[in-house]
Amino acid sequence: MARANNRSEIRLDSPKGLRTNFVPRVGNRDSFGRFTEWIARNMGTPTFLIALTLFCAAWIAYNVLAPTHLRFDSAALGFTSLTLILSLQASYAAPLILLAQNRQDDRDRVQIEQDRQRAERNLNDTEYLAREIVSLRLAMKDMASKDFIRAELRSLLEDLEKDKDPV
Repeated sequence: MARANNRSEIRLDSPKGLRTNFVPRVGNRDSFGRFTEWIARNMGTPTFLIALTLFCAAWIAYNVLAPTHLRFDSAALGFTSLTLILSLQASYAAPLILLAQNRQDDRDRVQIEQDRQRAERNLNDTEYLAREIVSLRLAMKDMASKDFIRAELRSLLEDLEKDKDPV
């Protein structure tokens, strides 16, 4: 159960390091795509490069140092089997990496579209707020200030005092 929850948390749009427990689920439409991304992600790691180097070194060392009747790849022929294995690995790696890159491009396109829509909404919100600020400034311009109200009240008070005093 915890394993299923862990799988649902795995996001393929951001690398999280080397995963060694990847097994594509049969019947899942996206399994092959995730598998290609897993291959592409792991082929570029130092761990893969070191492992491939150690594999080739062990292959060559065995076929050079082992007794002649136990060797399976001849150094005299330029390690033909090793060359074929590495060529096969490279011929599969390139299309798998391209498939993974295409999936990443699709995700990038979706992300760019979402960013564009978000930017458009932000621009509309900013324009709305700017219009509201302008309308508030115009409304404030029409409002009487404290000094204006005081002056008017003083004027009314003086008029009342004149009416009160019989001259």
